[in-house]
Amino acid sequence: MATTKRPTSPHLQIYKWGPHMALSILHRASGVALGGGTLLLAWWLIALSSGPEQYAQFQTCMASIYGKIVLMGFTLALMLHLCNGIRHLFWDMGKGFEIETTARTNILVLLGTIVLTGIAWVIGYGLV
Repeated sequence: MATTKRPTSPHLQIYKWGPHMALSILHRASGVALGGGTLLLAWWLIALSSGPEQYAQFQTCMASIYGKIVLMGFTLALMLHLCNGIRHLFWDMGKGFEIETTARTNILVLLGTIVLTGIAWVIGYGLV
């Protein structure tokens, strides 16, 4: 059996890191985080339907600093996945592949994530 010299796939060390690469990885990570956040939503619904004692326990946990960090992470993941998902919809239509457009949409995705997260938290704490 003769060994043939096959081309190898380029490694991450060959590619120049950029915002588009980071956002691609963060989009995948935020999808995983949203899966975990679904468990949080399930816990909330189960606590809500289980009675006032269980719901009070859930509220106490989410009102702690650790609970707020988890909720902030969930909100950031949700908004990042939303904003980057909208960009992916345009890419699926074949639009926005130019380097300048990609650079602009990188910034828009990040700004949209921060602004939408801020709005969600202002509304959430403003209505409580």
